Amino acid sequence: MTADLNRRNFLGKGAAVGVAAAAGTVLATPAIAQELPTLRWRLTSGFPNNLDTIYGGAVVMAEALSKITDGKFQIQVFQAGELVPGPQAIDAVQANTVEIAHTCGYYFTGKNPTFAIGSTIPFGLNARQQNAWLYHGGGNELYNTFLEEYGVVGIPGGATGAQMGGWFRKEINSLADLSGIKMRIAGVAGEVMSRLGVVPQQLPGGDIYPALERGTIDAAEWVGPYDDERLGFYQIAPYYYYPAYWEGGLTIHFYINKAQYEALPETYKVALDTACKAANINMQALYDVKNTAAIRSLVGKGVQLRPLPRDVLDAAYKATFELYEEYSANNPQWAAIYPSWKKFRDESFEWFRVAEYTYDSYMYSAQAAGQ
Repeated sequence: MTADLNRRNFLGKGAAVGVAAAAGTVLATPAIAQELPTLRWRLTSGFPNNLDTIYGGAVVMAEALSKITDGKFQIQVFQAGELVPGPQAIDAVQANTVEIAHTCGYYFTGKNPTFAIGSTIPFGLNARQQNAWLYHGGGNELYNTFLEEYGVVGIPGGATGAQMGGWFRKEINSLADLSGIKMRIAGVAGEVMSRLGVVPQQLPGGDIYPALERGTIDAAEWVGPYDDERLGFYQIAPYYYYPAYWEGGLTIHFYINKAQYEALPETYKVALDTACKAANINMQALYDVKNTAAIRSLVGKGVQLRPLPRDVLDAAYKATFELYEEYSANNPQWAAIYPSWKKFRDESFEWFRVAEYTYDSYMYSAQAAGQ
């Protein structure tokens, strides 16, 4: 944890310098700084603090924000369950019990499946495409239009990259093997899996291991090798599948009470946005480093890596886009965002196939061949 905190401190200093440079001397001028109010907000996380990378995204943001504002805007971070349970994070922001939450939108698809489209949905965007859509493709603006009716503003603040497809007690050789399996899987992905014969269960991260151990569930997905190893899933379920077709590029958001956000001075809005961007970039980079080591460690412990069978992926793809058409016909909020998302996805895929995919495919095959 010490090494992570050192990284966060370094990142916070870098963010502060970057913002000061971008804003000339506005943030660094004592006379200006003294005119800004001192604010103390509370943040509830959707994650336990033992998952240091995903929970730590909020810590990175809060530390950077404090440094950028010379300590005048501070946010205290609480892990899931300290103030409110993780599944109630957005409710707490709506009620102004806390000013801000850090969590995944797809945890709240029970309210409306449109919550998921800002975070990740099955067969969606990879991490870079997700950032492009949210930051510069109009995605986050559309998402915030949806969030207005909940009195919330969303700012991207964490990324995991493509996730793993989960841990299974038994090997999955075909679509038929999924029938009747009880699996921890959240959001829209759970609805897709249910159409493939799976019985989805939505459980917080801290409840997954006990459920696997007791046999309450037969399979579970969480994030990827680093977090999954820390949670110990390999001790119970030996088969580790990839990829998570439902999470090609997860974005975690900071959800802020809209009235509180709008009351911020413009300087603090810019500072908050910059700190959230720092958290977003930092989390992805940390996972890319930590997952590289963790996957080797897991294989060394006897974990059996398996690709999801092609018939599973094909059936899931078909079920996914049938579900999206149903949402479009029956959910006006979804229908207001989905066409733009789908157009961006399809056009982005066309471009990524040209250079990125060709480069990656060659490099991976060349390295595997020993070159």
